Amino acid sequence: MLKFKQEYYADVRIEDRFDTHILLRNGNLEECKSSRVKRAFLRVYDGKMWYYASTSDIENLQGELDGLYAAATSEADVTGDPVVKAFEVNRDTCLRFADCSVAEIPLEEKTAFLRASAACVQGEEVKMVMARYIDRHSDYEFYSSKGASLRYDFQNCGVSVSFALAEGENNLQNAYQCADVRFDVLKNKVSAEEITSFLAENIYFMKHAKPVEAGEYPVILSPMVAGVFAHESFGHKSEADFMIGDDTMKKEWAIGSKVGSAILSIYDSGLDFGSGYVPYDDEGTKAGKTYLIRNGVLAGRLHSVETAVELGEAPTGNARAVSCDFEPIVRMTTTVIDAGGLTKEELFAGVKHGYFIKDLKHGSGMSTFTIAPTLCYEIRDGKLADPVRIAVITGNVFETLSLVDGLSDEKEIFSFVTGGCGKMEQYPLNVGFGGPYVRISRMRVQ
Repeated sequence: MLKFKQEYYADVRIEDRFDTHILLRNGNLEECKSSRVKRAFLRVYDGKMWYYASTSDIENLQGELDGLYAAATSEADVTGDPVVKAFEVNRDTCLRFADCSVAEIPLEEKTAFLRASAACVQGEEVKMVMARYIDRHSDYEFYSSKGASLRYDFQNCGVSVSFALAEGENNLQNAYQCADVRFDVLKNKVSAEEITSFLAENIYFMKHAKPVEAGEYPVILSPMVAGVFAHESFGHKSEADFMIGDDTMKKEWAIGSKVGSAILSIYDSGLDFGSGYVPYDDEGTKAGKTYLIRNGVLAGRLHSVETAVELGEAPTGNARAVSCDFEPIVRMTTTVIDAGGLTKEELFAGVKHGYFIKDLKHGSGMSTFTIAPTLCYEIRDGKLADPVRIAVITGNVFETLSLVDGLSDEKEIFSFVTGGCGKMEQYPLNVGFGGPYVRISRMRVQ
């Protein structure tokens, strides 16, 4: 039982983490291992500054905590500090994955599943296949000097089968990916038919896609690409630590400002099951659903306790660390564009000539965003037509948000186990994203 001193604020975060990594390259097993690590991150705040420690010596947490107290300066009135007052005092046990932990699945079963998935990718055009299985199960504990006491868990598992295709001068690289929070559900979701169909589409695209003629066109983003667009172009700008000490950004990002089309709403939520699920953040704040844009108007931003106090707003449950090696900073969870009122068919019917972006290699951006697509198709008279090669689509964030003129009436939310979100030195952080099919009246296509 930890003994907290009253003249300071302190909290302790403990993670008991299990991971599996399996790698097949062209059918050869190159990596197959599971690991378990238990670490803790401790913080002490004396009203002036923070003191941190990270340790794997779980039996000596009190000693680590006392060492931080010794480095800090006692403050009798620390409980009246605005930052300390803003910390939530939650007491809860929220174990959603105790009966289906991936740690209980034999390594041999995971390897056999990966081999079966990788075996679906074959053919004379296939020059390389690299298949990965990754899973993680984390049990968390959180305690604070204000009386918070939490236990909760997180889990994710998935498969990625990447391939390199070539025929003559044509070549293409892409990857089939699927993730879930349960291993049994993942196995049922991944089918040979789905993988072979995805491979066939990529082979056809490699052979028949023509270069796009650069210009500005109407564009429709798939739900996955729309989610990446929301994450990269707007989600990061909503992380409030970017605004601290920057008066220009505070004015640009004043709540109530019009920042997009009236049909556009974007939210961030730690409550959606998947790779962005976090019932409590790493400061013990309960997760919620935060609208960043509502009907085209800036409605909120993402906060830690400190940034919320600095900007006179409420914490949102977005203080997150990639592991117990790091302090929590403001990060996204699952960032989603809300669905609209059009069917998918109605959305496409509104485009005389434009392009459909089905998937992508990567995206980035702050004031200006860039998306590097993989599979893209021309739209002619409201129908999908020929495959086209597009190097990048790009634009100014605010201008593009204002040009959203159609949203499909259903949205999808995606989880991933490869990659993740990077910020400062903390990478990769598990996040989710998604949205509906999104139509933008004009984007720069190259």
